[in-house]
Amino acid sequence: MLEISETGRTWVLSGPASSYALHLTARDELVHLHWGPRIALADAEALAVRPLPDYWPFESPLDGREEYPVEGGPRFVRPALAVRTGERRGTEWAFERDESDGGELRLLFRDGGLGVTLHYRMRGDVVERWVTLENRGPAVELLRADSATWTLPDRDGWRLSQLHGRWAAESRLARFPLAHGEQVIGSRRGHTGHQHLPWVALDTDATEERGEVYGCALGWSGSWRICVARLPDARVQITGGAGHDDSGLLRLAAGETFTTPVFAGLWSDGGFGGASRAWHAYQRAYVVPDADRDRPVLYNSWEATGFDISEEQQRALARRAAELGVELFVVDDGWFGARTGDRAGLGDWTPNPERFPRGLAPLAAYVHGLGMRFGIWVEPEMVNPDSDLYRAHPDWVQHQKGRRRTEFRHQLVLNLAREDVREYLWEQLDGLLSSAPIDYVKWDFNRCFTDAGWPGDPYPQRLWVDHVRALYALLDRLRAAHPGVAFESCSGGGGRIDLGVLARTDQVWTSDNTDPLDRLAIQEGFSQIHPARVMAAWVTDSPNAMLNGRKSSLRFRFVSAMAGVLGIGGDLTKWTGEELAEAREWVSRYKEIRPLVQRGELHRLRPPRGGLSAVQYVLGDETAVLAWLQAQHHGEPVPALRLRGLDPTASYECRETGEVHRGAVLLHHGLRTGLRGDLDATVIHLRRL
Repeated sequence: MLEISETGRTWVLSGPASSYALHLTARDELVHLHWGPRIALADAEALAVRPLPDYWPFESPLDGREEYPVEGGPRFVRPALAVRTGERRGTEWAFERDESDGGELRLLFRDGGLGVTLHYRMRGDVVERWVTLENRGPAVELLRADSATWTLPDRDGWRLSQLHGRWAAESRLARFPLAHGEQVIGSRRGHTGHQHLPWVALDTDATEERGEVYGCALGWSGSWRICVARLPDARVQITGGAGHDDSGLLRLAAGETFTTPVFAGLWSDGGFGGASRAWHAYQRAYVVPDADRDRPVLYNSWEATGFDISEEQQRALARRAAELGVELFVVDDGWFGARTGDRAGLGDWTPNPERFPRGLAPLAAYVHGLGMRFGIWVEPEMVNPDSDLYRAHPDWVQHQKGRRRTEFRHQLVLNLAREDVREYLWEQLDGLLSSAPIDYVKWDFNRCFTDAGWPGDPYPQRLWVDHVRALYALLDRLRAAHPGVAFESCSGGGGRIDLGVLARTDQVWTSDNTDPLDRLAIQEGFSQIHPARVMAAWVTDSPNAMLNGRKSSLRFRFVSAMAGVLGIGGDLTKWTGEELAEAREWVSRYKEIRPLVQRGELHRLRPPRGGLSAVQYVLGDETAVLAWLQAQHHGEPVPALRLRGLDPTASYECRETGEVHRGAVLLHHGLRTGLRGDLDATVIHLRRL
């Protein structure tokens, strides 16, 4: 809901539980009024009459209070907008008007030929903010154009939460006191990155289920930056957007526009868990395509075959996968071009004639005949120097003139900012998806930008932004042309996970680390912002040969992976009959609770800090608990779990034991009988009577 004062200078956006209010002063200064519990327009107007502090030679009354601080004038905070023309640098804007429709508020400002529109939209209790810049005058260089600046209420003791990591150790939660100065996270790698997810949360005294939490998440899949600043007067602001540095995003000629990505914000008084559930609901309702459809159980052949694949071998794996109850069979790397290893073939997106002499259609038809959908792996943004594409078009890659072209994994990055590259990829991928009944595409991105140059272009640094815009346009075009095809975002694991790519893909590959114990911490961090509905998780072989050699039971591996979108990635030809039979039971068990996991509300009952950890999913009259016992010492009993989100007056029957429990039950007996020793796990499914 959007309310506007009679003066037309105070605005309040409200959701079910929260409000966001802003005000334009008599001097056309756009200041923040309120973000938190729901208030009325009259409350916002009362806040608006409070005068700003006087100007002071060493401090600005605008700092820490402006909605969108620009560079120039009486400001000393980090600017959200920095522009440069041939004559000057900075912005001196004037308010023109406001517009609103469909619940979206637009505030239009102008500085000479540059128009700046601030957009606001409330979806649930999530506020979406973004900016449109339109140039009607001489060329303007956008040095920095952030999506939003968020202002927090005046409080002591702010604490910052963020998700950090690296390859195979993504999304690890860190929470610490916010010091004076700036805390900056981001990526200068050309993609979202393994090092940080573009999300932060701030609180003063929240617990998992109680207390106020403010969170912000950026929807951008390229380089990005979020800066959390505790200013000298202890006020806190969060500014974020595309690009990591202030060296230039784009140059706008007359008639050109740039729209920033959405930087979404959420207030919750339900603690970290309540904030997570609100983020999950928002993404299922407004971001993720077809989120009301549960994702199928997947088998991926990569760990079974590597690059050494053949059609008959894939058929054999498909038969075994179908017997387990798998619903989607995916052929990974190695099906195309001269791709017998990682040194050749990227860029040549046609089936290898020796491995698939009749193309992919016969294998896809065979997989469909087994009752499964069919998927493939691609990495369209990359090229091997040893490929037909690179030999024909060596100028199509990002590179600096006269410099060595850096290879990672024996590959280079195509310059998607070029129209000819974009059209080539469209023709190749559209042709591929038209050549066979393909239902699913795993879209990978296995290296960062290094030599991000474009010799001959008048503004080559635009490729950092235009690469991402081209990626989005290509995915949008492919989805429109092939509406039955689902897409997964992958980047060497969790290197491209954000609200921007999730608006165009059906799930994401959380991490290349499939060790079930390591995954518990990765998945806990992931769940702070993103729902289980998009979190792909595999059961692979034991011991874990890729990372640590750790041995774990099939039971522990399955229950770990059942916390998200279940997949299997082991070599099924080496699994014993007993293992295959057990796996079949676990797949069936997952399908029973899948609606709860993928569409239910998540409650993190105990974090994975050693000992017992557990999560709970609630949907309608059912709940499911997944619990993992990492280690048991000195014969200590398994602690009880108090369930959440249930009707305390109702009775619930345990599907496994037949026991009947009251609403806010303590799961005790089932845990003790189901969990023993190290690296054990169990699933408990309750249904209301």
